[in-house]
Amino acid sequence: MAKRSTRLKEEMLELLERDKEFRYAVAGYLGISEIMKRLDSHEEKMAQILDEVKKLWEEVKGLRESQEKIWEEVRALRKGQEKLWREVKHIRVTTDRLALSLEEEARSFIAHRLKQELGIDVELNRVFVDSEEIDIYGATGDICIIGEATTRLGPKRVQRLIRRIELIKQRRPELLRKKIIKAIYTYVAVPQALEIATNNKVWVLDWQRNLTPIAIEETS
Repeated sequence: MAKRSTRLKEEMLELLERDKEFRYAVAGYLGISEIMKRLDSHEEKMAQILDEVKKLWEEVKGLRESQEKIWEEVRALRKGQEKLWREVKHIRVTTDRLALSLEEEARSFIAHRLKQELGIDVELNRVFVDSEEIDIYGATGDICIIGEATTRLGPKRVQRLIRRIELIKQRRPELLRKKIIKAIYTYVAVPQALEIATNNKVWVLDWQRNLTPIAIEETS
């Protein structure tokens, strides 16, 4: 058997050497076989690539769905923020209205109490000293009234009024008169604030009564 195989090989080699057409035929066959092997290999690789592409598209689809969810959350947050800004704006407008109403109420009560208790008839308004707003100001004859309005009176608010009067002395002395009444209108006042007000001759009142005595002070 081995001898036959060896002889067959020898005959094949002789044919390849002597027969040109046979040589081309064998060469063509071998080339096609190689090409088929390569094609098979390419098909396997293409199948792998297609699998990878499919996985990538699935991942892209997942990312797109996640992105849509994120955008939905962003839109919801934006709506929530817009609603919050509307509420803040509404609160700000309401606060401004309340502050304005409180100032008007304070001017009315202070003017009424001055006329009732001291016989002083004066029109009260607000004035500005630089960028500082003075809630209550009025002057008649040799006396002026300078004050503030607040819903809750604490020590710092009393001290602020005193500082603002000093600011008026420095920046707008023409607003002052020989005598001054310092007043604060409030709904609620803490005891410490009333003590500081009394010591600094600041008249504190609410809509019902005087919380500290009315004091008329000579301006220095």
